This record gives sequence, C-alpha cells and structure tokens, in this order.
Amino acid sequence: MGIKSLREYGRRWLRWEKGRQNTGYDKLLLAVNPFLIPFDCYLLRFPEGTEIPPHRDPVKAGRHYRLNIIVKRSPSGGEFVCADPIFQTRRIKLFRSDLCTHSVTPVIGGSRYALSIGWVLRSRSGE
Repeated sequence: MGIKSLREYGRRWLRWEKGRQNTGYDKLLLAVNPFLIPFDCYLLRFPEGTEIPPHRDPVKAGRHYRLNIIVKRSPSGGEFVCADPIFQTRRIKLFRSDLCTHSVTPVIGGSRYALSIGWVLRSRSGE
C-alpha cells in the first residue's frame, strides 16, 4: 500500500521507523502486498507518553479497512477511540480507517504494542 518496489520493501522490512502521525509511535513492517487485494501488516510500538490525534486515513480509491489487535496493553491510557467501529472488543478493533475518525489516547505507565493489518477493497458500484 505504501511500498513501490521490492527494493524498498527490503530496506523497510523488520526495521523500526517513525509512525505517520509524528507523535512518537514507531512501526515495524512485517508484510505488504500491492497486488489483487493490497494490504500491509505492521507491529506498532507506543512508548510511554505517545498518542495519536483524531484522524482518518484516506485512500485514492476503494475502501480502507484496518484490523488492530492489541498485543500488549499499557498500564493506563493507550485506548483506541473510534466513533463507528465495525467490530470491537478489548483487544480487537476492526474499522474503516478512511471513513471513521480514530485515535489513541496518551500511553501512561509503560508501553503499548498493536498488530495492525490494513487492506483496500475496490469500491462497489454506487459508492
């Protein structure tokens, strides 16, 4: 989804890099596929004090879904906030990241880790 070549994938694979929101969280690329059903898979690391402000993740075309699985909760804070999730439990969050404003509250007392898998499906006619 953000990877343009095999060489770029090799440079980024299994290497921590800063998250897109520039709020202190890091992401580790685990897998990506630009074909048929484009998807990406990251491990997200939220050190103490980090947060993600409310935002959406627009795509050029299609419907952007994201499944976040909380691997390690922080002692306090670090809560995922989404106005209209498709499915949500304490550790599993499924939502349309292109339509639904979402955020993470400040992480307090330790770190937080989440496995984040995103994919884009073609738009249905009429959307």
